[in-house]
Amino acid sequence: MNEIHSFLKSEIQKHHIILFMKGSAQFPQCGFSQQAVQILQHLEVNFHTINVLENDDIREGIKSYSQWPTIPQLYINQEFIGGCDIMKEMFVSGELQQVITQNATDEENT
Repeated sequence: MNEIHSFLKSEIQKHHIILFMKGSAQFPQCGFSQQAVQILQHLEVNFHTINVLENDDIREGIKSYSQWPTIPQLYINQEFIGGCDIMKEMFVSGELQQVITQNATDEENT
């Protein structure tokens, strides 16, 4: 599992916003992944996706890495945000936009 965790950590560090999902942004393969993509697209942010259906080690590894049992999983600026339900709650409250904006501002200032 250490090899997969190293890979996941590297990918999370590489991408400001990364979504581990079932399918791709162009072709989500579950309703929760589709909702997560729609939220990020609505916010007009650049994000990277990893299709967990392509590799069982990644699919199980991301669950143990985050200690979160479901997919999709969103990371912003290397911080685990949560799954679809948390993304929806944060989006409705405006908190997700704040997290994205704050982290973009932090990146510009470094």
